[in-house]
Amino acid sequence: MLSFAFMRHAYMAGTIIAVISGIIGVYVIGRNMSFLSHMLSEIGFSGASFGIFMNWPPLNGMLIFTIISSVLIGQMSSKSSRRESSISAISSLFLGSGILFLSLANKNASDATSILFGSMIGISSAEVKQIMWLSLVALVVIFLVYRDLKFDSFDHVGAAVKGVNTQAISVVFLVILALSVSVAAQIVGSLLIFVLLTLPASSAKYFTRTVSGMMVFAIGAALLGVWLGLYLGYVTNWPVSFFIAIIECLIYFGALGWHRIKS
Repeated sequence: MLSFAFMRHAYMAGTIIAVISGIIGVYVIGRNMSFLSHMLSEIGFSGASFGIFMNWPPLNGMLIFTIISSVLIGQMSSKSSRRESSISAISSLFLGSGILFLSLANKNASDATSILFGSMIGISSAEVKQIMWLSLVALVVIFLVYRDLKFDSFDHVGAAVKGVNTQAISVVFLVILALSVSVAAQIVGSLLIFVLLTLPASSAKYFTRTVSGMMVFAIGAALLGVWLGLYLGYVTNWPVSFFIAIIECLIYFGALGWHRIKS
């Protein structure tokens, strides 16, 4: 299996994606932003469609659209009372634009399918390097704002009282989330990226109470899903994203069962 270059590229990219998704996912759960990660995945589809329309790599279009939309959402949703409305309005605008760009590009259904559900065989060595560097940037930023981001994510009121610039932290996190969504969509597709960003971290909270412990568990669960999903996709020729979703769901339901037994 690993004698094929496309499988080596898929495993390298998948490993990077699993690590970054596991780390970012903990903050997504802590900040109750599962809905936003889903919306950014739809916006990622629009960006990829724009990239195809412009004859760019789809990842470049995803980055432009998700980063711009995340900054807009951060600026418009400073008040929680209007956060969901802001997210819905912006995502609707970008999603409609994505459908238009894909139509104008005159591409066939396989291009849309690849954007929505990912493509195991479509990752080149250059794209692996791009994914690696983008993930490294995201990890460095997380390291620099780790304490304030953790404080704001799990105790927003306390962070505000202590003088943390919660608005700036929110915008920084949204940009990091946009990077993660764009990067991870290369494997699981724009519609299923929220699987890796939410389920591993959601499972982790039933086994550990510390942020670092949650990250370790979430990374492990994401790696298991990606590695096993790629293998099963190779041997069955079924979509990799299907197997990743099933594996992560099984881990999550197992975590719920474990929590019920303990309580």
